[in-house]
Amino acid sequence: MIVTLTANPSIDHTVMLSGPLRRGEVLRARATSSQPGGKGVNISGAAYVAGVPTRAVIPCPDLDPMVAELRAAGLDVVTVGPAGRPRINTTVTEPDGTTTKLNGPGATATSALLDALAARLVEEAEEAGWVVLAGSLPPGAPAGWYAEVVSALRATDARIAVDTSDAPLEALAAGLPAGAPDLLKPNAEELASITGAHSLTDPVAAAMAARTLVDRGVAGVLATLGGNGAVLVTADGSWHATPPPTDVVSTVGAGDSSLFGYLLAELRGLSAPERLALAVAYGSAAAGLPGTTLPTPPQVRADLVSVRGLDPITGGL
Repeated sequence: MIVTLTANPSIDHTVMLSGPLRRGEVLRARATSSQPGGKGVNISGAAYVAGVPTRAVIPCPDLDPMVAELRAAGLDVVTVGPAGRPRINTTVTEPDGTTTKLNGPGATATSALLDALAARLVEEAEEAGWVVLAGSLPPGAPAGWYAEVVSALRATDARIAVDTSDAPLEALAAGLPAGAPDLLKPNAEELASITGAHSLTDPVAAAMAARTLVDRGVAGVLATLGGNGAVLVTADGSWHATPPPTDVVSTVGAGDSSLFGYLLAELRGLSAPERLALAVAYGSAAAGLPGTTLPTPPQVRADLVSVRGLDPITGGL
C-alpha cells in the first residue's frame, strides 16, 4: 500500500485559455474545472485509478466538502485535526501548454496538529510499502519538519519518498544524512537549489548533481527535467529516460504522476531502468491531459520511453 501525506491540501481551480495569457486584460476562458488537489492527494488518486491500495492522510476537517468529494470518488482518506480549510490554488493554462500557478498559503498549522500528523503517519506506515511526504508545508510548520518525520518513520519497515521544494527541501538536504529518504523527487530547478548547480536541464549534469545527494545518504534520486525526461540515480548506477512525443496540455500534476509511476514499478519489482521508464511514461501521459487530470493505465505508454545508462560514478556518458 502507498500512504501519502498532503501537509497543505488544496482545492485546485484550473482556467484553460483559448489564447495567450495577457496581463492587465480581460480574457475569456475556454473551460474551467475545480477538484481536490495537493501532491499527496494526486499520487493517491493515481494509485486508486491504477488499482493500487492507497490511503491519503490530510490535515482537514472530516466534514469538509473536499473530503466528501475524495471519498465519493472512492479514495480512502484519513483526516487529522484540528485543522483549517484547504487552500485555494489557481492554475491558468495556455494553448501551447504554458502553465501559470497561483497557490494559496493554506491554514496555519499548530504544533499539536503537526505532532498528530506525524503520529498518524507512523501508525499508517505499519501497513505501507511506501510513505510519501509530498508538497509544501503549511504556515506555522518549521522548515525541517519533513526531516523530523522521515526520522520518525525510520522506526517502521516502510520506505519513504519525499517530494517538496523551497525551504523544506533545503532543510532536508542540509541535514543529510540524518533524515535521508529512500527516494527524493526534485525537478531540475529544485535539484539545482540544493546542490549549488546553475542549470540542470541537461541530463548528464542533473545526474552528476543527483549523485552528490546519493553520496550523502539518499537511496535514490528521481529528477524530472520537463521535456528532457528524467534521470534516476542510485548507488548502483545512473539512467536517463527520454519521453515519448507529447502534445502538452497542462504540466500540473505531471511530477506527481511521475512519482507514482516510479512507486508502481518498484512495487512490481521492476529494475531501475524500468522504474524510470514507467515514471516518465506516467508524467508524459499526465502532461497530455487537462488540469490535474490523472492518467489511467491504458493511457501510459512505457514502451515508447527510451532509457540509456549513464556512468555509475560521474553520471556522464
